[in-house]
Amino acid sequence: MSKVKDKEYLALTAMLRAREAKMLDRDRMERMLSAGFADSAKLLTDCGYEDMSAMNASEIDIALGEHKKKIYEEITRMCPETELTDVFRIKYDYHNAKALVKASRLGSSAGHILSDAGRVPADRLREALEEGTFSGIPSRLAKAMEEARLALAKTGNSQAAEFIMDRAYHKELEAIADSQGSQYLKGYVKILIDGANLGSAVRMVRMNKSADFMMTALFEGGSVSAAAVCEAAAGGDALAELFRATPLAEAAMLGTEAMRGGSMTRFELACDNAVTSYLGKAKLVSFGAEAVVCYLARLESEITAIRMILTGKLAGIDPAVIRERLRDLDA
Repeated sequence: MSKVKDKEYLALTAMLRAREAKMLDRDRMERMLSAGFADSAKLLTDCGYEDMSAMNASEIDIALGEHKKKIYEEITRMCPETELTDVFRIKYDYHNAKALVKASRLGSSAGHILSDAGRVPADRLREALEEGTFSGIPSRLAKAMEEARLALAKTGNSQAAEFIMDRAYHKELEAIADSQGSQYLKGYVKILIDGANLGSAVRMVRMNKSADFMMTALFEGGSVSAAAVCEAAAGGDALAELFRATPLAEAAMLGTEAMRGGSMTRFELACDNAVTSYLGKAKLVSFGAEAVVCYLARLESEITAIRMILTGKLAGIDPAVIRERLRDLDA
């Protein structure tokens, strides 16, 4: 990235750094876990959220979704390069597309699980699928929707359709990072893909799936090739060695244990925390694209934690159990 481009982020970086000071952190999470539901929800008003103390689980989910949508739209308008927000928003495009493709096959509605945080309104994706015309839909997404729809109609295998969509999603992530040019963003995308591949490999081994099946669930674009992950997974300890020089080193060791029946929760948290640790590199940069990537990634983690704490309290789950599942938030 050029210095001129970096300077275009001066105002946005200053705004986001000020907001980060008010975001949910470990101390605020502990206060939420120690409080009753109503008080826990009210603590979030200091973080910029509406008062959710009188809401049920469904209403909380809607409120958090609206909060996320509002911020993504705001940052997209302000960001010198919309590719940075696209990296986060396309996840919801592909989530919606998968849900709609499966719902179309079943003759049902996916409305209750759709998100408006993507680049394309969920209703527009529904119309495109129903009408069979994908004009105005990003080309890679449109192609994946059509391929998934045809695969599901031909085989009835929803998992195969999901793999098509997931592969397209990760390819688009990689393409956006390459086109934007930020090494920090490229590193972030690589660790996301590495984490997804590591998680898939561990789960496939636990399910006694074949190497051929595993390869259908792995993606290129990470720091470790899909073929290498597949081969190492079959070798047990080789998986930990393969990721030894990456940010996912600890996660890979726990993944090896998980393949043998160890804790999946500890493994998944280690994957999440590796991403958080990587994001912390943004603190070394005074201003630039890094601040946007770090803030939006923290926003995703914050909303996940809030949903987990509030819905967990409504369900009467012990705070200690909730705490075990919370990832680090401080990048």
